[in-house]
Amino acid sequence: MHLPQPQPFADTQLDPPVRGFLHQPAIPAHSALVLTHGAGSNSQSPILRALAEAFAAAGFTVLRCDLPFRQNRSYGPPRPGDAARDRAGLSNAVSALRKLAPGRLYLGGHSYGGRQATMLCAEAHGLTDGLLLLSYPLHPPRKPEQLRVQHLPNLQTPALFVHGTRDPFGSIEEMQTALKLIPAKTRLLQVEGAGHDLGFKGKAQNDALPRAVLAEFEAQFNLTEQ
Repeated sequence: MHLPQPQPFADTQLDPPVRGFLHQPAIPAHSALVLTHGAGSNSQSPILRALAEAFAAAGFTVLRCDLPFRQNRSYGPPRPGDAARDRAGLSNAVSALRKLAPGRLYLGGHSYGGRQATMLCAEAHGLTDGLLLLSYPLHPPRKPEQLRVQHLPNLQTPALFVHGTRDPFGSIEEMQTALKLIPAKTRLLQVEGAGHDLGFKGKAQNDALPRAVLAEFEAQFNLTEQ
């Protein structure tokens, strides 16, 4: 099935503004997904593009968006004071996509972007129907005592976590323990042998991963019955 090319998207009436790329499905399935990037990347990252294409092929309207910190600076990680505005940007992205796609709406992010998505949903219950969390940064590498789990007991949004078995930001065992803190329904997809990039490094592609993520996502949220 031929998919329309993703188109640049911007809603500058919102503060923070929403900017990124919109993937329209050939046959809409009345579901939508906002995807955002990690601390060292942007909405053009190979993993986001591959997942957006896979989900659009399955009927999702997908918005790959740049977090506000990346809109302000083309390179470099977010600063300590950026997180709250980045969460506001994600909330605005959800609002912008909801205007375009009725039905279920999900929020996803890689690493830092996923962490901000969980923090946002822990504060704003009911904002989305579910979360897609790629390489959740459970703790800094080699610092397992610095767990980023304080908000997880307040997270009432169902979530699919996708995590590599060689991710230095958290082992599979550590992730399994952390997920027990979440009162909502969770699911963990292990990617064997993958690090924090989940097999997407530079222009390299892990062609099997988008299909596996989509299948697990549909199972987690009972979308195969639609």
